[in-house]
Amino acid sequence: MQLADKKCTPCEGGTKPLSIEQARKLGEQIPGWEIDDKHIEKTFKFENFAQAMEFANKIAKIAEEENHHPELHISWGKVRVELYTHKIGGLSENDFVLAAKIERLVTSEQ
Repeated sequence: MQLADKKCTPCEGGTKPLSIEQARKLGEQIPGWEIDDKHIEKTFKFENFAQAMEFANKIAKIAEEENHHPELHISWGKVRVELYTHKIGGLSENDFVLAAKIERLVTSEQ
């Protein structure tokens, strides 16, 4: 099953973050995202501030549906999305699921 088709699941206490190897393996399904052992991120570019805000609002809707919320950094013509799982202090599969859903959003608009 592709990441974008999965649902985010609540992390239980004691869940260990993904290793960098596991993260890189999942990262193969979300090209263009920067990956380290604590978070993943990507900057999306737009023609103006309004388009960036519109995109951020679409991400917010998906995040609410999945109950997994990214850090969004919005500026003129850019939205930087940063994902990590606060509860476990690192990366979980949920971060990659949400990233894949964001990628699907981008490709569906092209």
